[in-house]
Amino acid sequence: MYSYLRRAALCLIIISFISCAEDSPEYVPVEQADFQVQHEGKQIDLYTLENEQGMKVQITNYGGKIVSLLVPDRDGTLGDVVLGYETAQEYLDGIASLGATMGRYANRIAQAQFMLDDSTYHLDKNNGEHSIHGGTEGFRHQVWDARQVDGQTLELSYFSEDGEGGYPGNLEVTVVYTVTDNNELKLEYSASTDKPTILNMTNHAFFNLAGEGSGDILDHELYVDADRYTPVDSTAIPTGELREVEGTPFDFTEMTPIGARIDADNRQLGHVGGYDHNFVLNKDGGELALAARLSEPATGRVMEVFTTEPGLQVYTANSLTGEGSQVGKGGHPYGPRSAVCLETQHFPDAPHHPNFPSTRITPEEGYESTTIYKFSTAE
Repeated sequence: MYSYLRRAALCLIIISFISCAEDSPEYVPVEQADFQVQHEGKQIDLYTLENEQGMKVQITNYGGKIVSLLVPDRDGTLGDVVLGYETAQEYLDGIASLGATMGRYANRIAQAQFMLDDSTYHLDKNNGEHSIHGGTEGFRHQVWDARQVDGQTLELSYFSEDGEGGYPGNLEVTVVYTVTDNNELKLEYSASTDKPTILNMTNHAFFNLAGEGSGDILDHELYVDADRYTPVDSTAIPTGELREVEGTPFDFTEMTPIGARIDADNRQLGHVGGYDHNFVLNKDGGELALAARLSEPATGRVMEVFTTEPGLQVYTANSLTGEGSQVGKGGHPYGPRSAVCLETQHFPDAPHHPNFPSTRITPEEGYESTTIYKFSTAE
């Protein structure tokens, strides 16, 4: 009888452990050896940055993609808060935007064309009739040159030839990733060109502060410092209007669960199946200021986003299915609303809207932009 009870107790402990593990999956280690492959004659690799507090970020030079981002919860337990893959081959075959550096033009350009100095430039059509994220030759598809400065800093650079993706100008681009001692991931973008062109860069990390693979982000609470947003048509192209968020599902001027109004009867939400909209930040020029705050109640993790950019795209991973190549680290299916992207940027389709901040750069005036993701915990 005693033996039976002991076995029964042991079974209950094991079942309880398995249940807890399923509720809060441990992060999946990503190995550098699984990224050291050749692609189109260039070397792909994986680079690790970390600070003394335990924050750890892994980045591949294929597309400048953030592969994993480990930060502690309120109990000090590390969790990986970005969706991603375990191997370079999965990145080559999978979701191209996952954690990627976007360019030459992040987000959409209508009809895959724009006019600059009386010349019309035709781009790749890779989003219906439109161009998105630089087209089929965008930065997310390229192998960047890498230089690990030290244990907390990585520099990636890329030369984009005149005409690549349809864009004018030879472009030298650099992104510096730094993990600070304040649990920040700092991204510093810079670029120079030999002729006038347009440029709009961002990082497309998919965040889930409960840990990647842990379910949806509808209970995450979000604040965005924006009184207006840019509504879109049925193909997700901005109409040109700057619309007030007050009284709409787009009002995140106070901390609000993402899922509170995401299924509201609202034409804008219906166009894209949730949130996939640019918010007009309440800030002046290129000052570095708080754009958004994201928190997850169960783990206590908090992420603040600071940027010099005028806009923030909030995207709730509406198009993910969790099938095929949309299965990530540890076999976790990445389905709809399994993450939220907070993409700092200039506005989508700005070349067609004179009232939007300009994305034009010249040999005399290049490009500089800074975004910081700062992590902490709430009680």
